[in-house]
Amino acid sequence: MPGGPKVNQLDLPQGVTRIAADQHWMNWFLMAVCLVIFVAVFAVMFYAIWAHRKSKGHKPADFHESTAVEIAWTVVPLLIVIGIGIPATRMVVEQKDTTGADLTVKVTGYQWKWGYDYVKGEGEGIGFLSTLSTPESQITGKDPKGLTYLMEVDNPLVVPVGKKVRIVLTANDVIHSWMVPAFGVKQDAIPGFVRDTWFKAEKEGVYRGACVELCGKNHAFMPIVVEVKSAEEYSKWVDGRKKEMAAKADDPNKEWQLAELQTRGEKVYGANCAACHQAGGTGAGQFPALIKAASVVGPSADQIKILLNGKGAGMPAWKQ
Repeated sequence: MPGGPKVNQLDLPQGVTRIAADQHWMNWFLMAVCLVIFVAVFAVMFYAIWAHRKSKGHKPADFHESTAVEIAWTVVPLLIVIGIGIPATRMVVEQKDTTGADLTVKVTGYQWKWGYDYVKGEGEGIGFLSTLSTPESQITGKDPKGLTYLMEVDNPLVVPVGKKVRIVLTANDVIHSWMVPAFGVKQDAIPGFVRDTWFKAEKEGVYRGACVELCGKNHAFMPIVVEVKSAEEYSKWVDGRKKEMAAKADDPNKEWQLAELQTRGEKVYGANCAACHQAGGTGAGQFPALIKAASVVGPSADQIKILLNGKGAGMPAWKQ
């Protein structure tokens, strides 16, 4: 899958940030250290078993202790831990250094979508929700699954190549976790807390991740897609997005026609409601049917209240 893992891939994905490259190096460094320890320990053990077997008439030693051996098995592990700890500590400290960012994006986790708000840098003022765009027909099995099944969104996060991007995370409902393996980034989004991380992509392309903290029924339905563009293409995207936002701004004096409202409502419902209440409004499990429901045919004020404030733990608030 483009931007994702390869078929039968065993190694870590190819990173496009220095942090990811450091993590890849550290992974293989630790594997090498563990392999050396494994071979050394088992080689000595198997040699002792073979060379001192009873069938050769070997006489067991009767010594009680060895100060040299005790010092060795204390000092050697200490040196190994220090040798591992120094590069690991350097890497962790670097991962937490979010200063000097060229672009800051606030990321909010919702059940089950991501909210992106560009709060500092080029693109400041842009904000949107990013939701799963896999067709309902593929999810229900009516159509064959595509190459990016459950890994495509309607609005990907877009960032410039070669720029330090600070990600400020929080959540609106439950704990989520924002992870993009190619960036070497994983940070929990916790309600009531603000956490941050950063990345600097060194290669243009489309990179994919997902929420990796179990967050409810549709946990598998909130992928992450990040498009890394050249500086020129990113500036064009920012300009186009701002024009699009201005064009979408509703004229308070406009008189909407029924057909326009139906078309707009169908698109919003398909992107945000159909996963729980189903495309036909029939509901599923704990999610009630909307067909002839009191909340639908009742007063409009009650409908607006539910949409803005949510209902229980299952339905998120849409007043953001």
